[in-house]
Amino acid sequence: MKLKLQQGQIWQKGEEFFRIVQLERMSVGYKTLADPLAKEGTHQTVTKKEFCRLIKGAALAPAP
Repeated sequence: MKLKLQQGQIWQKGEEFFRIVQLERMSVGYKTLADPLAKEGTHQTVTKKEFCRLIKGAALAPAP
């Protein structure tokens, strides 16, 4: 199953959550969160390839 990355998506891997805050052609800006509803988190920017490796095995969290 192939999913398309979209701005605002929240991915869960273990106890960590990753929310896509900025999606561009070659890069992804995301926040690492402890709680999916929290606004506070560590913001990082990586390439799409790196982000896909990061969320490998993660599940797309249902929209709140």
